[in-house]
This record gives sequence, C-alpha cells and structure tokens, in this order.
Amino acid sequence: MKQRVLSGAVLVLFFAAIILFDQTFPLALNIAVAFIGAAAVFEIGKALGLEKKWFIFWPSLAAAATVPFCSGPYLFLVYALYTGVICCAMLACHGEVSFKDVFVQYSMVVLIPCALHSLVLLRELNRAHGMFYVLIAVFTAWAADVGAFFAGTFFGKHKLCPKISPKKTVEGAIGGLVLNVCTALLCGVIFSRVYHLGRVEVHYATLFLAGFFGTFVSILGDLSFSLIKRSCHIKDFGQVIPGHGGILDRFDSVIFTAPFVYLLTCFLPLVG
Repeated sequence: MKQRVLSGAVLVLFFAAIILFDQTFPLALNIAVAFIGAAAVFEIGKALGLEKKWFIFWPSLAAAATVPFCSGPYLFLVYALYTGVICCAMLACHGEVSFKDVFVQYSMVVLIPCALHSLVLLRELNRAHGMFYVLIAVFTAWAADVGAFFAGTFFGKHKLCPKISPKKTVEGAIGGLVLNVCTALLCGVIFSRVYHLGRVEVHYATLFLAGFFGTFVSILGDLSFSLIKRSCHIKDFGQVIPGHGGILDRFDSVIFTAPFVYLLTCFLPLVG
C-alpha cells in the first residue's frame, strides 16, 4: 500500500506540473498525452506478443503518439494512413499474425489516443481556465479509484463483478462515489476561493454531476479493461508504476472519464 500511495502522489505531482506550466509551455499536455497513449498501446502490443511484429507494432505506436497533436482533417488523415498500413501489413503477413490480435491492437489505437485526446480538447474549451477542466477529468477517475480501493479494503464484503474483477466490491464503489463527489466539489472551492480569491465562479452543479456520474463511468472503464485482459488471456498490462501496475492500469478509467467530462462541459461549463 505504501508503494501505491507514493506512486499516486508522484502521478498527481506530474499532472500538477503540467497544469502549472501550461501557459509557458502549452505543448506539455500534448506531449504527456502522447506519451501515455503510446505507452498504453505499447503495453497492449507487448502483452499480445506483437512486439516482434514490427509491421503492426511500430505503426501502432506512431499513430498513438501522433493523435494528441492533430485535430480535424489531420486526425482523420492519421487514422486513414494507419488503417491502410495495418491492412496492407495484415494481407502481406497473414500467416504470421492472427486477425484477433491485430484487431485488438487496432481497436486500442483508435480508442485510447482518441479518448485521451479529450484532455487536450477540454483545455481548448476554455483557454483561460482549461487546465481546471483537465484536472477535473483526471481526478474524476483517480478519486473514484482511490475511494473504491480504501473503502473496499476496509469495508468490502459484497462482490461487484466477481467473474471480471474479483477485488471490486459494492462498498468500494460507494466509497469511490462519495470521495469522487467530495473531491470534485473541493477542487471547485480551492480553484474559485483560494486560487482566484473569489474572482472566478464555478458551477458546483456541474462539478457534482462530473463526480457523481464520473464514478460510474470510471468503474465502467476499469471493468472494461479487466474484461479485455481476461478475453485476451493477459495477466497484467505491465509493472511500470509500483503498486499500480502498468500505464494502462492507471489510466484505464481516465480513458473513459475524459470523453465524458468533455461532453458534459460542452453543454454545462464548469466556470462561469
């Protein structure tokens, strides 16, 4: 547990640094998202045993790392080129790779970078306070995970989805919900009353919705990737982060909450 807490603190500081330096070096967020997306795709490919199939593996990493820097037609162009390369490679080397493994890798290159790209889009929704939006999207996933971990550890009795994720409990989900809502509202108070000294107002109703429904979206993301692991007979995505596993194990929930918070704040802004 000590390793988990320490690694979690390092991740929080990592994102805090990106937020603090956004005005002086805005590409920091794009670079971070590109690194996380490429690392997650790397873990998927390695877990599937595709790292030696360079004609599938390296184009996948290149596409994942490029997406956070693209928008509009350029994003479509990246995926069009990637799709063409993968289809040609699969036709030319159909005896070396299975369609199932290629499809899993391809679908992850579509899902993960596009979902994480929502963090960049969130920042652009409100350039003056966009990093607050990003913070809420990330914390909506992590606070739910932290609350579920501790509540499940100390109070967990009823299994949530024992066949998919045996350690998850109903009590853990409730703990994640409570902590997530409280964290979202507390972030609003700190951002408005402490950081901006009351000169900026936030919409607490939107923060509540982000924390409340974001918990269920976070759980959905976590369970979905657990199911992917079981379906592909993958034990772990990696052990990059002590106490947390691989990059994908830490960001699987963010992959789902980032698009959710983006869509929510398109209609209900966080800052007024």
